[in-house]
Amino acid sequence: MKQIFALIFLMLAAVVPAQAACLSQAEARQAVASGQARSLGSVAGGVGGEIVKAQLCRQGGGYVYRLQVLKNGKVTPVTVNASR
Repeated sequence: MKQIFALIFLMLAAVVPAQAACLSQAEARQAVASGQARSLGSVAGGVGGEIVKAQLCRQGGGYVYRLQVLKNGKVTPVTVNASR
């Protein structure tokens, strides 16, 4: 029984940090304009493919881009640090 609770705890612990509060387009523009977050263009070169969807999100006291990237004909989720 303890093993089941430990497994559930570990699964929840893995999910909670991954959640992020994503910004509206206006909020994202403001975060970039104020220098709190990097622009999408500044991180685009390091994702290894074509960005087909992007969201700027708050996570862990900073910012991340949650991206959908087309790589080798397949869309893959990628998270990139966007904090300055």
